[in-house]
Amino acid sequence: MNQDHIRNFSIIAHVDHGKSTLADRMLERTGTIPERKMRDQVLDRMDLERERGITIKMQPVRMRYGDYILNLIDTPGHIDFSYEVSRALKAVEGVILLVDSTQGVQAQTLTTLAAARAQGCVVIPVVSKIDAPAARAAEVSAELADLLGIEAEEVLAVSGKTGQGVDELLKTIVGKVPPPRASESSSEPRGLVFDFSYSTHRGVTVYLRVFDGIFRKGEPLVFRAAGKTFTALEAGIFAPDETPAESLSAGEIGYVVTGIKEPGVVAVGDTVGLAGGTLPPLPGYERPRPVVWASVYPESQDDLPQLRQALERLRLSDSSLSFEEESSGVLGRGFRCGFLGLLHLEIVTERLKREFGLALVVTIPTISYIVTKTNGTRETVYTPAKFPEHGDIMKVEEPWAKVVIITPPETVSALVRLLHAHEAVTLATETYADGRVEMMVEMPLRELMRGFFDTLKNISSGYASLSYEILPERPADVARLDILVAEEPVPAFARVVARRRLEEEAEKAVEKLHAILPKQLFVTKIQARALGRIISSRTLSAMRKDVTGYLYGGDVTRKNKLLDKQKKGKKKLLEQGKGRVRIPEEVFMKMVRSSGE
Repeated sequence: MNQDHIRNFSIIAHVDHGKSTLADRMLERTGTIPERKMRDQVLDRMDLERERGITIKMQPVRMRYGDYILNLIDTPGHIDFSYEVSRALKAVEGVILLVDSTQGVQAQTLTTLAAARAQGCVVIPVVSKIDAPAARAAEVSAELADLLGIEAEEVLAVSGKTGQGVDELLKTIVGKVPPPRASESSSEPRGLVFDFSYSTHRGVTVYLRVFDGIFRKGEPLVFRAAGKTFTALEAGIFAPDETPAESLSAGEIGYVVTGIKEPGVVAVGDTVGLAGGTLPPLPGYERPRPVVWASVYPESQDDLPQLRQALERLRLSDSSLSFEEESSGVLGRGFRCGFLGLLHLEIVTERLKREFGLALVVTIPTISYIVTKTNGTRETVYTPAKFPEHGDIMKVEEPWAKVVIITPPETVSALVRLLHAHEAVTLATETYADGRVEMMVEMPLRELMRGFFDTLKNISSGYASLSYEILPERPADVARLDILVAEEPVPAFARVVARRRLEEEAEKAVEKLHAILPKQLFVTKIQARALGRIISSRTLSAMRKDVTGYLYGGDVTRKNKLLDKQKKGKKKLLEQGKGRVRIPEEVFMKMVRSSGE
């Protein structure tokens, strides 16, 4: 394949700006998919993607346009899946920066643009949905041109729904995106793994951007980082399904079937090269850093092996998922999982339920803290139950986030109050030509995950957008909040909260447990403890058995004797330590289950 006739590009945009619909029209115009097989969101393979109307997983596809081969990698738009975008950008030379003409530049637009520029990609600015009644194509084109420092006439306008402007866009891709160049003057094959999939019969299939040489079926290959050798069982392209080809040449994007069925061998960012070859590995990817942690338990402990297998299978298609086994005295054995954000958590747990038929208990998501103890040791704490006692802590650090918010002008005052409530520090503000306000703030990641985005959408009626990047740890003013039942702490109910919100959180937790915990044979105290003291307390009255029900008439002293005997029995239960509360499983589920379920 002549490299001068190859163009590798990606579509990047804020969520719901029409990436998948535009990709559909490009596949139609190039004849990649016959009209009879065409459907909406053809590159979105998962049912979840279709139901929610969002792209979760990047998807490569090869198109032929005249004498040119166009390799497109469709990418997600939500900030939680920005790691997918960063991997795609290393495999291409150009990007289409898509902006919805009804909404204008959004926070994620700025984030993806910065990532594309950092990779040296050529940027083709495009406004979409120009056929919509609320379209402001000229205004948004000027806004996008100002952002890029170009003339407004250079911004293309398309409609993914009608196909208007798609032909001109395809010509621009051929004209502006540079062809790929081999990184070494060598015939030895070398490619970068940007994604992979797994099947029971064929094992791991790696998705490659070929930088040097030619990959062919039957060649002995090796993963440079993993040191694992294998024979290429098949090489091919995405059309958009996996289609075998005679070879994959430098500059092309395709796949190689490895036959490897061992979990944990293949990793994105690894280099595939010739076994015994001399070319050095290619620069890979930074490992994604989980920012949200949650424990996932099977409702039945009999399903633990299936849950482990399901997580391993998911990690083969989602390299940003991390997990390790843990044990809870109440919920049994499960897995502590790391996610890139709350939507990532939601998608993974939904896939576990749908694709593997698992019934799960998912705990309230938390972040990690770095704790310096009074004896000088430092440790990273991922779960509140392991957060040290108040007297053992010298210093606590937590991750922060730099957040960019773009919002309509009428919601600014409400946004300022929201930022204050979530401990945010405002760095800068800017007003766009259409009146929208961009605010750049820094805030604890703990506060960003405490329902901030949902509240932002509520106060702005859905018009505000948000993107964020994780910053290094800073000192945190937090404490562990323990919930005690019958004066016994329940580890599964522990949480880490800001000191200024200790009383509020303590009251909420105690009231909730008081409302759902069944009555016991004795009076039960429900308490919240933090900083070495009880902050909130409620008393659950005893379940009273009618021990006098069979009496009829007679002196009242007979009834009092039976009641006194019952009272002494309950007191004896407590004195002998037999009055402990067994909390029913459904109560645990209601208390620890993620609030999003």
